[in-house]
Order: sequence, then structure tokens, then C-alpha cells
Amino acid sequence: MSPALDYRLETTTAQTTSTTSRRRSRRPVSHERDVGASFSPPRSKMAALIPRTQLRAATRQGLCAASQAVQVCNYSQKPRIIKNPTTASLRKGTGGRSSFNGIVCTVFGNSGFMGRYICNRLGKIGTQLILPYRGDFYQVAPLKLCGDLGQVLFHPFDLRDEESILKCIKYSNVVINLIGCDWETKNFTYDDCHVQGAARLARICKQNGVERFIHVSCLNASPNPEPILLPEGSKFFKSKWEGESAVRQEFPDATIIRPADTYGTEDRFLAYYAHRWRQHFRGIPMYKKGEHTEKQPVWVGDVAAGIVAAVKDHQSAGRTYQFVGPKRYKLSDLMDWFQELLRRESVIYGYRRLDLDMMPLFKLKVTLTEFISPAYPIGYLHWEGLEKEHTSDRIVKGVPTLEDLGITPVPVDTQLPWEIKPHRYDGSYEDSVGEYPDIIPPKPLADKALNF
Repeated sequence: MSPALDYRLETTTAQTTSTTSRRRSRRPVSHERDVGASFSPPRSKMAALIPRTQLRAATRQGLCAASQAVQVCNYSQKPRIIKNPTTASLRKGTGGRSSFNGIVCTVFGNSGFMGRYICNRLGKIGTQLILPYRGDFYQVAPLKLCGDLGQVLFHPFDLRDEESILKCIKYSNVVINLIGCDWETKNFTYDDCHVQGAARLARICKQNGVERFIHVSCLNASPNPEPILLPEGSKFFKSKWEGESAVRQEFPDATIIRPADTYGTEDRFLAYYAHRWRQHFRGIPMYKKGEHTEKQPVWVGDVAAGIVAAVKDHQSAGRTYQFVGPKRYKLSDLMDWFQELLRRESVIYGYRRLDLDMMPLFKLKVTLTEFISPAYPIGYLHWEGLEKEHTSDRIVKGVPTLEDLGITPVPVDTQLPWEIKPHRYDGSYEDSVGEYPDIIPPKPLADKALNF
């Protein structure tokens, strides 16, 4: 062979080897193995080549296995769509106060009695709170401590200003409405707060993609409330019913909460009965002495726990819940028990229950109270309040309660004596052990009276 021919053969062989090496380097190296085949790691540095047909077949098998796994796993049929698909909206941490659970919640009416408890419980589980307020900021400033640093935000708003409402719920996926009024004023009537305001909030939330809207109404809400003291019945209960209907129309998946008379620190239930203005001399005037009124009060901590449970439970959307206490009592028995806890016994203090129909001076007192202090009645005493006070709690059969959300309500005889202690007569006096006899709690009514 001539030297020229030998040189050409060496050059061709070198080019072929270089081309093959480049092709091998471009092809993906797969370490997959067929089912049932034995596997042994390659002894040489060069990876084995897999034909394209086998690679495609393995890819199809992997896709089929993945699709079968998706069908077997219990995935939700209705996936949750994140309102703001950013990394900032994802959960972070272990679920405590310094974590973020993925919930951005706007709480309207947070400065009220119930709002403090709800904000506190939401902040404990890592919820970012947006707290709208009107008036002076210093009234809501203590709520800053409900959450971790940067998790509690405040924003001014007006219930009639839709632009300010939009700014408060723009980034929220949960909105809780606690706005309400116990008496009407020249600025806000029952219709303004309970109907028009609630409907406006629900409509704006629905238009801006809010996932959950929780509206707090009240027990005994009815389109035609039974009149007791007022000829037309309670306007409060009627407006609450109309508010529920308006919210359902604007936001069909809203969760409606109907709490009974709620007691706790700085409430308007125990403080109302403990106030001196509620008395007539040293007696308590009541409709038929309270013998025909039945109540089922609930602790505010249970109400807050139930609302937080409803926020976390997506199955509660579109439902209505009744939040009531575990036991039912006559109002007359509760009143006697309250006065004993307040140390206003019938023997020493002179307490007694009076018939309201026989007390014309007390009726005049209520009317003058509304005239003298219409914006904030003295001792929360007004005719609408007396109408609500003497309306028996109606528990609708079949409507879910706190137990359906996994909350066991606290008995009244366990929690209430501690809550009423600040209102006790001569509360600064610390009695000795055994100085006062043990106070027996009232006897609850039979269970058959719970359902109507």
C-alpha cells in the first residue's frame, strides 16, 4: 500500500471516530432498565446507548404510570385557585404565629366585642389580617398584637364608599363581616348596617374573586318576628333576616353564622344585666317576670373558634350555622343566678324580679333614656333591646351547629361565673374561704325544648 493511500485511510478513520463521539455526546444517557431485567453498573466509562424506539416506549410507559397514579390518589375534584399566584401567597412555616398559612383575611367590624377574639385566634395560626377601621386609629391599635410583625395591617374605610372597601379586600381570599348595630342612630339605621352594607360587601367581594365570605347574623332572625313589647316586633331581627337574604343573593357561597346571646369580657349581655340603670330601685322589671322566655347563651370564645373552623373548612361554604350554648335555661332562672353571682341577694340587697307591665315609671325611664342619649343609650337600655331580651331563642332543626365544626361549647355554669366577676357588687372585696355559701347554678330545661 502506498503512503498516500495509508494517510487517507487514517484521516477517514479519525474523522469517523470523531463524528461518532460527537453523536454519542449529544444523545441522552439513560439509566432506566426494563421491568424484570437484571441491572449491573457499567464497568467502562462509556455509557450504553439506548435506541430511540426503546426510549419512546419507556416514556409512554412512564406517562401511563403517572396518569394511573393520579387517578388512584385522592386529589380534589375542585382544585383551589390561588387569587394571587405568587410565591408570597404560599404557605410558610409550621403553622404557628410566626408562620403564614396562606390566608389573607379582612375582618370588617374588628373593633367590636367579637372582633377581638376572632382576630386573636386567626393571628395565632399564621393568618395575615387586614383590619379596616373608621374613626380614630387608636381604637384598633391594640389589635396590632394579634399577629406577628408585618402580619396585621390597617386601612381606613367607610361602609358607603366602595373604593375604600375595594382597597381593603383587594388582596384577601377570606372576608369576615362583623358589622352591626344594636340601636339605630341618625347616621346608620338597621337597614344601612345589616342590609345595604352587608350586600355591598358581598357584591364587591364576589366581583373581585374573594374565595370565602363569612357573614355574622344573629339567632332569631326572622322576616316576621313575633311582637312582644313593640307592636311591630323587633326591627333588629327583621333587618338581620333581610341582610342574610341580600348576602345570599350577592354571594351564594357565603357562610352565615347565627350566634345566640354571646357573653364574655366587655360584652353587652352580662354588662347589661349588671348595670344599675337596668334596675328599678333594686328590682329587675321583666316581661312576665322572665318566666316565659328561654335563652341558650354561648361563650364568645366558642363563637370565635367556630368562625375560625369555618374559615379552614371549605365544606362550610354556602351553609348556615347556629352557634348556641350546650344548655337551655329560663331567663328568670338565669337572672336569679346572675344576681347571686353579683352578690345582690334578695335578703341583704333586696333584689326581686318585677312584672314589666306593672312598672309605668320604668317604661317612662326607657323612653327618656332614648330621648336623652340616642347615640349611646345609658346602660344599653332601650326598647329594641328589651324586645330582643324577651324573645326566646329558636333553634331550627336540621341547621348545623358548633358541634358540626368540631367545637364543643363550654357550659354556662363553668365559664360565666368568671366572666361576671368584674361586675360583682363590692368587687374589690376579697372574701375568705367559706365566707359566702356556694352558689348553685340554674337547672337547665329538657332537651325536647331545643328544637322548634
